[in-house]
Order: sequence, then C-alpha cells, then structure tokens
Amino acid sequence: MIGDCWNMNRTASFPAMPGLAALGLTLALNGCISFHTVNDGITRAQIGETAQVGGIAVTPVKLLEDSRCPQETQCVWAGRVRIEARIDGGDPVELTLGQPLALAGRSLTLAEVQPEPRKDITRYSDEYRFGFTLSP
Repeated sequence: MIGDCWNMNRTASFPAMPGLAALGLTLALNGCISFHTVNDGITRAQIGETAQVGGIAVTPVKLLEDSRCPQETQCVWAGRVRIEARIDGGDPVELTLGQPLALAGRSLTLAEVQPEPRKDITRYSDEYRFGFTLSP
C-alpha cells in the first residue's frame, strides 16, 4: 500500500498505463485521492452528458453555432454560441450563450462555453464543455 495520498484536479487524466489506472482506482476507493471541483455556481457538461442544474436535468445535444471571435484577433462582432439541449428529457430547445431561457418562474442560462476559439485551430463538438446556471 502506498503511504502517501495524491491530490488531483477533477479534470486530471491518467496516462495510458493500465497499472497506473488501477493504482488510481485503488487509491480512490481507499479515500486517498481528493477530487477538487470549482464551486462557482456553474454546472458543466459535454455533448451527450446530463448536468443537474438546480434540480433540472440539462443535456447538451448538438453544437449549432460557435461564431465567437478567436483569441488574439480583432473582430467587428463578438459572435455567439448556440446549442441544442434537452431539458428534463423533453424536446430539444435552442440555448444561446448569455441569453436566459424562462422555465417555470426561473431562468436557465448557457453561461459559459469552453474552450475559447483560437485562430488556426479547428474545434470539434466533443471538445466543448457547456456551463449552465439557474436563477430564481
């Protein structure tokens, strides 16, 4: 047994070594690995993942548009991000970055989209993480 415990960020990944992955699983099951999450009020999910946002299940289904201005570039228009998402398993709805959607007296907002666009780099939809907030 390893005497020292490891700390790692929630987004850390193991190299493709089966022994190291097994070691990580053993440490996690023994309570030695500490996973840190950011408590910033934003719940994040990738395409196909379901995020629980204040009791509402939000599943990003498809990236419709990412026309944001790339970093280190000057643009006339900042651009926008639009996604298709399912709310509580219902029919898909369109969400636009920064624009709240009214839901039974509350507002669901696509508040964050990562990664930021960069000049000369093609992004694929499976690279994106979408952050959601719910306000009263």
